[in-house]
Amino acid sequence: MAGQGLAIVGVGKIARDQHIPSIAATPAFTLQATASRNAGVEGVARYDRLEDLLAAHPGVSCVSLCTPPQVRYADARRALLAGRHVMLEKPPGATLSEVHDLIALARAQGVALFATWHSRHAASVQAARAWVQGKDIKRVEVIWKEDVRRWHPGQDWIWQAGGLGVFDPGINALSVLSEIYPRAVHLTQAELYFPANRDTPIAADLTFHDPGGADMTAAFDWRQTGPQTWDIRIETAQGNATLSDGGARLVVDGAEVSAGPDHEYRALYARFAEVVAMRAVDVDLRPMIHVADAFTLGRRQAVDAFDW
Repeated sequence: MAGQGLAIVGVGKIARDQHIPSIAATPAFTLQATASRNAGVEGVARYDRLEDLLAAHPGVSCVSLCTPPQVRYADARRALLAGRHVMLEKPPGATLSEVHDLIALARAQGVALFATWHSRHAASVQAARAWVQGKDIKRVEVIWKEDVRRWHPGQDWIWQAGGLGVFDPGINALSVLSEIYPRAVHLTQAELYFPANRDTPIAADLTFHDPGGADMTAAFDWRQTGPQTWDIRIETAQGNATLSDGGARLVVDGAEVSAGPDHEYRALYARFAEVVAMRAVDVDLRPMIHVADAFTLGRRQAVDAFDW
């Protein structure tokens, strides 16, 4: 039996690499239409504007928004007002106030709203969450360094206001940290490194306050070439752990205790099916709050201009 009709808005790299294959592997949904200015999916109805898609396809009950955060709010609101369930790529919006408005609207409309954090569904995140519980944590070090040219080729929106810059991947680390850590933390200091020709940072160094007393820092950088680094290192009185490869692998005291393949986006669509069935609102803003605090507290440091 075919799943619920679903539409993708924004057929870019992340939609092609992750969303479309994951929808095909999820029986709960059937991709019926797309809305995108520059691309489509073979064999699927294509529209330039979401409003035209919604009018033409009343059977499309779910909309997955894969557009850049700067333009996502208007389409999310349009879909919710049309009574459709909505899934938001990360980050869920350009501002916190936008997302709060969408939460209120989804509840008023009685439809589902799901803000996704794909890295939380990496293979070893829940194992790390279980391991850290009850430990006397001394230090946490987040190191998230990658090559922007590899992961965002030619995507100028990430350098424009609202595009987050290095916090586009950095927010993945913050989503994992807030998922596994046993208590709330808050940002106390940030150094943000802005290329002379860009509106958003290419690197950031963060310091957090942990009420439990652990030292906690994060370093994000988009200039790393060669092997990429997506690690969270946790030192405790009872042993040390490293959650690496973006959450795919957990090593405790030198021994691998958990590892697995990348099924993050399949897990997102499985969760979206659950949220739709409950007509629920599943929106955790903690990672986005940390980013907002970084821009509020951050000291701006100038670095060399960056060009593709």
